[in-house]
Amino acid sequence: MKEFRYTAAQQKALKLIASGASRVMLFGGSRSGKTFLLCCALLVRAMRAPGSRHAIIRRHFNSVKTSVGMDTLPKVLDCRFPGVKAEFNKTECFFRLPNGAEIWLIGLDDDRRSEKILGKEFATLYFNECSELDYASVQTALTRLAQNAPPLRNKAFFDCNPPGKSHWTYRLFIEKLNPADRTELRDGANFAAMRINPVDNAENLPEDYIRFTLANLPARQRERFLEGRFLDECPDALWHYDGIDAARVVRAPENLVRVVIGVDPAVTSHSSSDETGIIAAASGSDGDYYVLRDASGVFAPLVWGHRVVDLYHELGADRIVGEVNNGGDLIEAMLRQIDPDLSFRSVTASRGKIARAEPIAALYEKNKVHHVGVFPDLEDEMTGFSPGTATYSPDRMDALVWALTELGKEGPKFILA
Repeated sequence: MKEFRYTAAQQKALKLIASGASRVMLFGGSRSGKTFLLCCALLVRAMRAPGSRHAIIRRHFNSVKTSVGMDTLPKVLDCRFPGVKAEFNKTECFFRLPNGAEIWLIGLDDDRRSEKILGKEFATLYFNECSELDYASVQTALTRLAQNAPPLRNKAFFDCNPPGKSHWTYRLFIEKLNPADRTELRDGANFAAMRINPVDNAENLPEDYIRFTLANLPARQRERFLEGRFLDECPDALWHYDGIDAARVVRAPENLVRVVIGVDPAVTSHSSSDETGIIAAASGSDGDYYVLRDASGVFAPLVWGHRVVDLYHELGADRIVGEVNNGGDLIEAMLRQIDPDLSFRSVTASRGKIARAEPIAALYEKNKVHHVGVFPDLEDEMTGFSPGTATYSPDRMDALVWALTELGKEGPKFILA
């Protein structure tokens, strides 16, 4: 095995993590080593304090379990702490170290489990991919950063691929403002942040990852995933982050009327392909609309087909709505090959994107559409899409528009003045 060594930027990040700041955020591009570094720091803290308790928190439990618990954390143990044997409790989903310290995996989408776990006290909270979390949920979780575990000082870690500048992470760590009321932080020195990018981890990445995969992304995605920059909103965009955030909710109401999955498919799957937009939305008995899930990404057709059908069954959806301009009848045929009994309606983009999107944007302006949690990639497309200058296809946004348009047709009616 190749000997592992921290890069110069990673060594600098570790010094920041070990500093006196009680809140530390690493932000930057994709595959820059943020999660690896913070898992290292968390393990060091756990080994220093026998019997201490620590948590890695993400929006979705399945994500934190598979991405961190089953991948990054074991790699960190093997690479940096080869003599440490961690026992994994599959029932409760936590690691126990030889000194009795525990590292819990928490997903905030599992209400019953997260409430049970967050009844405990912790010495470290690590908010992984925190751009996906709403600030209210983070504040609630931070009330459990209360374990007395000498010699540790309680700390919270954060990491993210930077979203827009209106996101709470930018306001809290960069502007040093309270995201709730935008007043200046009283203890701003306790909030430290550092940008770390793929180029800072180049020696640990595939040779062509930066030069080919990241460099060929659309401009705004390059800013975020290659350059690690917080994004400016487009002034002429149909949506603005403050408006989306004002109507955001932590969870959807129980009395949903209909659930629809909108699909804007890509028919190829190489690294420079368009994404397949997969957005689940619902109408409520209150006459409002709720965006439930963003399952979009670059996938081979059969892979995104299974993702759509799995999401259809997971949410008990009433219908899938798919744009058929590119794949024609092949899209419906593929989905029915996976599940012959699903409800599918094809739609054709006979009007331009703006004409289709404007009625949906009007619903947002009236606070009739609520995002259930944070969807950073979708919201970046929405707030970054400039009707006059865009040179890319906003696939997530298109899927959102298809889903909400379908709900408006057959669910609670809305009239646009």
